[in-house]
Amino acid sequence: MNRSTVVVVGSLNMDLVVTTERMPLVGETVQGSAIHYVPGGKGANQAVGCAQLGAKTVMIGAVGDDLFGGQIIEQLQGFGLETNRVGRLKGESTGTATILHTTKDNCIVIVPGANGCMTADRISDYSGDLSSAAVVLVQLEIPLDAVKRTLEIAKAAGAVTVLNPAPAPSEPLPKELLELVDILTPNETEFAVLSNHSPDAADEELMVQMLKWEETYGNRIAVTRGSIGCSYIEKGQLITIPTLQVEVTDTTGAGDCLNAALCSGLAAGHGFSESIRYAVAASSLSVTKFGAQAGMPTDAEVRTALQQVQ
Repeated sequence: MNRSTVVVVGSLNMDLVVTTERMPLVGETVQGSAIHYVPGGKGANQAVGCAQLGAKTVMIGAVGDDLFGGQIIEQLQGFGLETNRVGRLKGESTGTATILHTTKDNCIVIVPGANGCMTADRISDYSGDLSSAAVVLVQLEIPLDAVKRTLEIAKAAGAVTVLNPAPAPSEPLPKELLELVDILTPNETEFAVLSNHSPDAADEELMVQMLKWEETYGNRIAVTRGSIGCSYIEKGQLITIPTLQVEVTDTTGAGDCLNAALCSGLAAGHGFSESIRYAVAASSLSVTKFGAQAGMPTDAEVRTALQQVQ
């Protein structure tokens, strides 16, 4: 491995998307109209995003020894990813997300499965990969002790550490964990939970909270804001990079794409601001196609889009 590699540590799930006319009431059975099996998980989505953008990418995680596990590994290999660091755990089930989807709403039940077996000890087995990476990206769909161990190893070796704090934690993240993070990438809701402020804060309030956060924890923060774009602090001021004007088909995985593109840009040696601009363009393109992994754009597509708006 070389110092241009992105190592993604995180979850691999099979998403079971059930389409139905309406949500069932408690104890009720309703008729569904379709079911789709879609490989997902924030870790896998972000790894695919990096690979599609041309970054040398290593995915570290775990699946079960069931049918879903094999399908997920096959999908990753189809995107050109190395999968020899994705463990197939005997006797464990692959993580699943069962999604009930209607025209107006959806609800999700997540079963961690093998993702829950990603312990700190298991992470330590991959210390060589983490120590030689340019950028290490991790999320919160694996146990917190594994997240912390990932950051400890990567930080000690001089890799750029990126934490995507999703899904939003139910309890405050430990200060000693946050101080291991170089770049934090929450969305508006996640940042509101982390910093205990309103998710509908105006730009001035958001800037105050971001400045306070960076001073407290010593990391840079990039807040993703949906159709508005992505905001960060530069020389004490709030900078917002707007999304590209595109026709939206499916927003699933847009945040994962942004994280992937940010890390890919940093691993290629680009600066923070340039990488954010690249990441917003990639994320904008990702919503024009259906599916999180299928929607990940290539580097050529992103660069063409950026040239058109300059």
